Amino acid sequence: MKVTAIIPDELVKETQILSNAKNITDAMIIALKNYVSLQKLKAMGEAVNKNPLQFSYTAQEIRDLNRQ
Repeated sequence: MKVTAIIPDELVKETQILSNAKNITDAMIIALKNYVSLQKLKAMGEAVNKNPLQFSYTAQEIRDLNRQ
């Protein structure tokens, strides 16, 4: 997809340097993928925080089951 966007030059240069991208397009793709991944990770963290995992076995019970 072609996009025209007004982005500060310094931000683009810094993104390109930090991402080790060959060009501006690669830098933007890397930055956008990282942003999406971070948002998904935050959402999963919030979901676990709201509904924590509960285990029905103790650590010792799990060890015993693994040894069987």
